[in-house]
Amino acid sequence: MIREDGQRFATILSNVRGRDLVGFVDEAKAAVAGKLEIPRGYTLVWGGQFENQQRASARLALVVPMALAMIFLLLYLTFNSVRQAVLVFCNVPFATIGGVVALWASGEFLSVPASVGFIALMGIAVLNGVVLISYINEVVARRELPLTEAVMEGAKRRLRPVMLTASIAALGLVPFLFATGPGAEIQRPLAIVVIGGLVTATALTLLLLPVLYARFGLPRSERLLLANVPEPNLATGMATPEQAPSPEAARPTSGQRAVSELVKVERA
Repeated sequence: MIREDGQRFATILSNVRGRDLVGFVDEAKAAVAGKLEIPRGYTLVWGGQFENQQRASARLALVVPMALAMIFLLLYLTFNSVRQAVLVFCNVPFATIGGVVALWASGEFLSVPASVGFIALMGIAVLNGVVLISYINEVVARRELPLTEAVMEGAKRRLRPVMLTASIAALGLVPFLFATGPGAEIQRPLAIVVIGGLVTATALTLLLLPVLYARFGLPRSERLLLANVPEPNLATGMATPEQAPSPEAARPTSGQRAVSELVKVERA
């Protein structure tokens, strides 16, 4: 007879395949409660992988919100703007969409390894957003182009870095997708979440995030100011009417006239 903590106990083992562990345990609990009357002094404990998963889920429920709050704080300190911090933070749901769809398409279930994959995915997605928004801010600060064109220019210039960051991370996890040996139940969900999330995060970062920046990234007064930035005439190299000097500015000053007369006398 096996004893633990001074009490006798018996173990019933069950292997779960083809469905999620938590759903199976919930159905098993309901079936036991409805069909089995437990005598006084007896207790049931659902342990094994289910117990480990419940413990890890409780820990993640505390750690993930703290990590997201720290990420938002760092974004605010980086850009010194709540608007732009929120814009970069939009990459988190962009990435989550792809991870959830990839889990559904592959037939996997949300597990602790998949949750860890979501955490890694959020970090990569936020990094891409920081790269894009930082360069757009640099282009806008030059005040050489109207806001819309400055945003488009920044997005085109940062297309390659964002694509390389996402591609390298995704390609590095491809071997995990085909893992079949020990540890495959941990490697596959993590790789599926990260690769699927990077697809949507990268696409939406390059296509949707610049649009959101042009609409919400700056205060309204600054957007109106940047919308009226004059453009140079590239064909003739001359300024547009807004840039052309006024007649008063074009008229030579007394000092300029004196220098011109002195030059004529010296030539004579």
